[in-house]
Amino acid sequence: MTETLAPDEAGIARAARLLAEGELVTFPTETVYGLGGDARSDRAVAGIYAAKGRPSFNPLIVHLPDLAAVDRYAEVGPKARALAQAFWPGPLTLVLPLRTDAGLSNLVTAGLPTVAIRVPAHPLAQRLLRAFGGPVAAPSANPSGRVSPTRADHVLDGLCGRIAAVLDGGPCAVGLESTIILADPEPMLLRPGGVPVEALEAALGQPLATGGDARKPTAPGQLASHYAPEAGVRLNATSAEPGEILVGFGPVRGALTLSEAGDLIEAAARLFDILRQADRLAGPGGRIAFAPIPETGLGLAINDRLRRAAAPR
Repeated sequence: MTETLAPDEAGIARAARLLAEGELVTFPTETVYGLGGDARSDRAVAGIYAAKGRPSFNPLIVHLPDLAAVDRYAEVGPKARALAQAFWPGPLTLVLPLRTDAGLSNLVTAGLPTVAIRVPAHPLAQRLLRAFGGPVAAPSANPSGRVSPTRADHVLDGLCGRIAAVLDGGPCAVGLESTIILADPEPMLLRPGGVPVEALEAALGQPLATGGDARKPTAPGQLASHYAPEAGVRLNATSAEPGEILVGFGPVRGALTLSEAGDLIEAAARLFDILRQADRLAGPGGRIAFAPIPETGLGLAINDRLRRAAAPR
């Protein structure tokens, strides 16, 4: 049975104890809920893969409370450090060279010489990480390939009975996973997310290259089919076809909408919850159509998630 823990000192202490015992605990970040386990424990990390049904070649993000803690596990190059100082804590993941004495489970990195690390901004995540006192591997808390959770009830919908506890911190503010960057020697965008590319390029003073292979991921979130509802998905729709649930944006009105005002921040925060609502409305064999989203700012990350949701599976 999965416990639901209150966001208070007792709940945090219980969550930290469970992590120390090798159990899995879901907790909120500003992006989505993460499925946490001790990143040093093969048993705990294997449990994450098992609970999610996640391919073992798909690496995990390690969560730490601050840059000083990151330095103990990875080598932070000059461009990575500049980005960390500008955007941590926050929705940015850096792919960094793994220190030889890091002590992380090889399952976390999927055998790669690099590790994906993030410092979350959510106060509850920060309090849990400091109470636990170690690295926490935490992919999104949903069955692999399915819609990411932005509320505790989303977590329980997919993982109840597979994990020890969920620390309930209410809805996530950003609602999209973190941006993933390989910063040194030359910055490369591996996954768009909660920090817009334009802000990263401004901080670096140079453009970002793009990279990544959906067949052999070098960082989390690169699989071609991901974030998928049960229903089929059609993109860039301005009206619904027969049997479709239309999700609007801005001037395109639908049964549901990401943002009537055309606000990309609101759309990002609502994306995964709207995907779940639309999936329920569409029903077995149904389809979901999404209105066009601009390819600017957070729109880049929203469109990335929608294309993966629409990919053949």
